Amino acid sequence: MTLSIWDNVLYMPGDVIAAWILMLLIGPILLLWLFKTKKWPIVWEYMRTTNHRKIGTMNVLFGFLFFLRGGVDALLMRTQLAVPENNFWLFQGDKYNEVFSTHGTMMIFFAAMPLLIGLMNIVVPLQIGAGDLAFPFLNAVSFWMFLAGGMLFNMAFFLDSSPNAGWTAYTPLSTDTYTQTEGNDYYIFALQVSGLGTTLTAVNMIVTILRHRAPGMKLNRMPLFPWATLVTSFLILVAFPVLTIALSLLMFDRLFDTSFFSGEAGNPVYWQHLFWIFGHPEVYILALPAFGIFSDVISTFSRKKVFGYTAMVLSLCLIGFLGFMVWAHHMFTVGLGPMANTFFAITTMMIAIPTGIKVFNWLFTMRNGVVRFTVPMLFALAFIPTFVMGGVTGVMLSVAAADMQFHDTHFVVAHFHYTIIGSTILGIFAGIYYWYPKITGRLLDRRLGLWHLGLFITGFHLTFFIMHITGLNGMPRRTYTYQWGENLFVFNFISTIGAFLMGVGMAVFVWNIIRTWRSGNHAEADPWQGRTLEWSVPSPSPEHPFTQMPVIDQRDAFWYAKQEKRRLLIQKQPRPSPIAVKTIQPLCIGLILLLLSLAMIYQWWILAVLSSVLVLAMFLLRTWRDERIKTIREEVTDE
Repeated sequence: MTLSIWDNVLYMPGDVIAAWILMLLIGPILLLWLFKTKKWPIVWEYMRTTNHRKIGTMNVLFGFLFFLRGGVDALLMRTQLAVPENNFWLFQGDKYNEVFSTHGTMMIFFAAMPLLIGLMNIVVPLQIGAGDLAFPFLNAVSFWMFLAGGMLFNMAFFLDSSPNAGWTAYTPLSTDTYTQTEGNDYYIFALQVSGLGTTLTAVNMIVTILRHRAPGMKLNRMPLFPWATLVTSFLILVAFPVLTIALSLLMFDRLFDTSFFSGEAGNPVYWQHLFWIFGHPEVYILALPAFGIFSDVISTFSRKKVFGYTAMVLSLCLIGFLGFMVWAHHMFTVGLGPMANTFFAITTMMIAIPTGIKVFNWLFTMRNGVVRFTVPMLFALAFIPTFVMGGVTGVMLSVAAADMQFHDTHFVVAHFHYTIIGSTILGIFAGIYYWYPKITGRLLDRRLGLWHLGLFITGFHLTFFIMHITGLNGMPRRTYTYQWGENLFVFNFISTIGAFLMGVGMAVFVWNIIRTWRSGNHAEADPWQGRTLEWSVPSPSPEHPFTQMPVIDQRDAFWYAKQEKRRLLIQKQPRPSPIAVKTIQPLCIGLILLLLSLAMIYQWWILAVLSSVLVLAMFLLRTWRDERIKTIREEVTDE
């Protein structure tokens, strides 16, 4: 393995050089815009903030930028597969491996996760009546860790070291025996840094939901989005440490010549077990928050309380529990034996039961309701049949004998995207349109939202429904070409058209955001006639949303207070909220972790030790000099 970063810089291919030129042009333009519009104070404010709404907004912003990067990779892959024996942009062999590896990793870890965590940050404290998350400083550290990991992962492309072993990084392919460049080291450290930030966020969410609810906000009175967040956070606490262990062992194999996944003592199947013990709960880590979003959206725009609230909560918990009992259905072809295959086939079928309960509950929530077809509601309506189709193909894949045919074909790719895009991405879009007033104080344009919805959904089904057919016809995943005589051309060409339709839909969404930012309609506190507490505060939500703590005496208390034309009950003695301070330390911690990761990748051991000491010193500085003490003293002086 080369130890010099300069070897990568000196021999860059043309596409990397073009990307560098583009970045060098964008940088000065961005700086010029900041100076011209005098936005520096806002940028400086967000760099130092520990406020939950601002941190959530940054999560959504950078998650969306990474989503666009992953989407470009998808369009490049579909362009390569549009016709047989294509040579688009020299997309041969390893170059194609790098693109699909980057696409999968980017979408799962650096797009879907931060977008959902951003919405959790913005909405959950408001929905439970909390002033902020329990640990504002830790929340900021979590965000900058995610961004440091995302920056590190994207740096790999600019240094011609993109990962090329797939988003699952299967061993022994990802060991230095077969991939000797630093690309998979970037994968390891980027996921470690961002994964640690995600784990800290989970701890923060759990403590906030369990300890900082408004008076009277019992667990059985919480909206379903905080419930989904709570279950998801427990899943993260169990699943992400497993990924951390797997990545650490792979790091030792690559950097220190151990043999956990290779050699006589190791076994590559160990990686599969560790990765999928994390990987399948990760599917529900992405899906459950979206289920919570859809529950709130459908209830609001049906003007009805959620049907079967208790069943919905229990199904959330059951999905989370069963999510840890199905990982080996990704390994039916490994040779675990009939007993193991039978057990995991049964548990995979069982997990469809609580999911089906939720679908029927959403349908019964709309039944006899006064349904309003807003853009968030239409995304929710598009989600239901899309996700059901993904669930049906999931049950098909749970049959071990049938999986021998489906495994590693486009059929699996289609199923995976029907479940992830059908739930997570559509849920994120519904949540952004729904809560955009709480983020910016403006309403996104309805007409452009309908164009976004129509183009994206049409393109999605054109792209991935067809992939079921190409998969059944035997087209393997992760291959960059096919032959004219295989009768796959028409299907792949239609899929490529669908992918570009999705891209056009995303362009409409970007224009909607730009147009709304420039001249959008200002939103009042409760533009949707909502049911939950976030609609009781101004839009956008202030840094101290609940100066007087509301008292919750029933589920959907804000809705019923409006119906009875009265105000929410207010606690006489306001409960103090967590103190959000302005500090640059979280940003510094993220940058130092980025430097530490680079030092480990290129084996600059002295710099690695110094960076580790510096990170430790930053955390010790936080405990020694706590800005909250100064804030409390200032408040006492003002009184």
